[in-house]
Amino acid sequence: MDIRAYNRKAWDSEVESGSPWTIPVSHEVIEAARRGKWSVLLTEQKRVTREWFPPMQGLDLLALACGGGQQAPIFAAAGANVTVLDNSPRQLDRDREVAEREGLQIQLIEGDMRDLSMFADESFDLIFHPISNVFVPEVRPVWKEAFRVLRHGGTLLAGFMNPFFYIFDIEKAEQGIMEVAYKLPYADSEHPEIMQKMMEKNWPLEHSHSLDDQIGGQIDAGFHLIGFYESKQSNSIISEYTPNQIATRALKP
Repeated sequence: MDIRAYNRKAWDSEVESGSPWTIPVSHEVIEAARRGKWSVLLTEQKRVTREWFPPMQGLDLLALACGGGQQAPIFAAAGANVTVLDNSPRQLDRDREVAEREGLQIQLIEGDMRDLSMFADESFDLIFHPISNVFVPEVRPVWKEAFRVLRHGGTLLAGFMNPFFYIFDIEKAEQGIMEVAYKLPYADSEHPEIMQKMMEKNWPLEHSHSLDDQIGGQIDAGFHLIGFYESKQSNSIISEYTPNQIATRALKP
């Protein structure tokens, strides 16, 4: 099965159904960003400290797998030169809508987060990569490509799921039954009944990635990790027990 092609259509469907991650930011948010007052999410609930960001003015920034009309327009309004790469044309349309509404310049590219071959080496100063690599089977190529296209001294900000989230039967967990059901690494596509339910609802298919691949993969790609925090997922019974999302700040030396 072509996971990328399926997830492209699934995220297009998420836009049509009004997923909260597809709702563009308001004019007021953009105006505040122009005045230097802004914040964004790498994980679902915890705002990224501004100390993690270099000055925005004139910064060459890649919003990686980051469509939806939310973070990228804020960065552009704050003064960055923003490129968005996303697998979903409709998610890119959301960024286009905000850019046209607010008079912002944002370059929009449909593509695979694992393949940044359209960009030359050392093209960007900052890569902002919120939780999205659950939608691809392999994550190490994402880190390798991110390292290649960042300039020396550049920053990678990434959000991702803690893989332990995927060991549980989520439907039972929502009923208060915390049952360990699946081995890791996990993929929806390897469980026919789950995949069928996901496809019937046009939901994107997800994959877990080990911490060895998420954190170790960044280190192996050449990054120096200098920041880390955990966060909770919204509307998740598991988050009532423990944080299940992670954000990292890494530098290319």
